[in-house]
Amino acid sequence: MIVAAQTAATRAAKDATSTIPIVMVNVSDPIGEGLIASFAHPGGNVTGLTLTPTWEIYSKQLQLLKEAVPRARRFAFLWNPANPAAPPAVRATEDAARSLRVELQVVSARAAEELEAAFQAMTHARAEALLVIPDAVFLTHGARLADLAIRHHLPTLYGLGDHVKAGGLIAYGQSVRDVYRRAVVYVDKILKGARPADLPVEQPTKFELAINLKTAKALGLAIPQSLLLRADQVIE
Repeated sequence: MIVAAQTAATRAAKDATSTIPIVMVNVSDPIGEGLIASFAHPGGNVTGLTLTPTWEIYSKQLQLLKEAVPRARRFAFLWNPANPAAPPAVRATEDAARSLRVELQVVSARAAEELEAAFQAMTHARAEALLVIPDAVFLTHGARLADLAIRHHLPTLYGLGDHVKAGGLIAYGQSVRDVYRRAVVYVDKILKGARPADLPVEQPTKFELAINLKTAKALGLAIPQSLLLRADQVIE
């Protein structure tokens, strides 16, 4: 059996074998990527759990960031073009920005070496807040992202809670711990004889809001009480 985290790893595993069972974790668009036939009947040798319930999660994240920085009108969105799951997220966030009647600047970075230039572009465009797509590159360099956001005075919301632990301001997204616990259930069922083709793919049901007040203080930002009361985790 293969347990594959995120889209690129799952794609590599599926390209390598059509017979070994694959349990995918944190894949944004498994149908669009051709990894499964449907959520209810995945078919083939791949099953597991998705990263986002629907693309509407990006609208929710943008709304939360707007609530944290109510006067902001110009938002930046950081994405990695090398991530195959990213283009639909960009389109969903652009739609959300139009609905909220705010400006959205889409900025890309494929590697850590491109982050400084990305933040300079945001500053040049006078961005007032930043939304960061879940991505392995950004998570690996979470502390650097948080430092750049503070240096450029950009309140930032991330899709993964680990970013807040690394110094990021706000995170809203699925509980990663919960997802991996649920992945173990798939592994157990397959090892006991279940076929991946017959195990429906699960979408996330548990979401967490985390806020780092130390970072808010460094940014000189007062987080609204209405947001703090809804937080699952507050770092002080």
